Amino acid sequence: MAGPALAELRPLARPGPFAIPPVEEQVVPVSNAPMPVAPPSPSVGPETNLPLPRFVSLKTDEGNARRGPTLNHRIDWVFVREDMPLRITAEHGHWRRVEDRDGEGGWVHYQLLSGVRTVIVDQDRMPLRARPDLEAQEVALLQRNVVARLESCEVDWCRLSAGGYGGWALKSALWGVAADEVLD
Repeated sequence: MAGPALAELRPLARPGPFAIPPVEEQVVPVSNAPMPVAPPSPSVGPETNLPLPRFVSLKTDEGNARRGPTLNHRIDWVFVREDMPLRITAEHGHWRRVEDRDGEGGWVHYQLLSGVRTVIVDQDRMPLRARPDLEAQEVALLQRNVVARLESCEVDWCRLSAGGYGGWALKSALWGVAADEVLD
């Protein structure tokens, strides 16, 4: 039964007198050393030579996050909170790709960003303490989503200031500082 369903399959090209040798004969290794693996993503920004990712804050009370690193790209998100901490994940020219704690973001012009470090409180009624110790006196209680200025960090604690109060908070209750980050 010969029909379209059982039609003969023909190659798209036939090897001629100049047939291509097998791959093993085309590729000759230079050494017996293993082939290098693709390099990991860069750990410093190509524009600033600063670490990636890193935290910064929004300098203004409004900042457009665009789909790409030019003014011609569509605005996907608008940040509307001055001093909001953001994480820079990439750089291109005068543009920085940023994200907030929810992973929302896009490309923002570098002039809208500040190196002043801030954090967002991720715990409701988080105590600020007089010393970096769970038994230390509470200086103030901060509500969830309060933006505080980051002054310094030890291994597990960060010194913050917010609303005229200063004190120590557990790093695990904050967004805007890396878990292994120590700041003087």
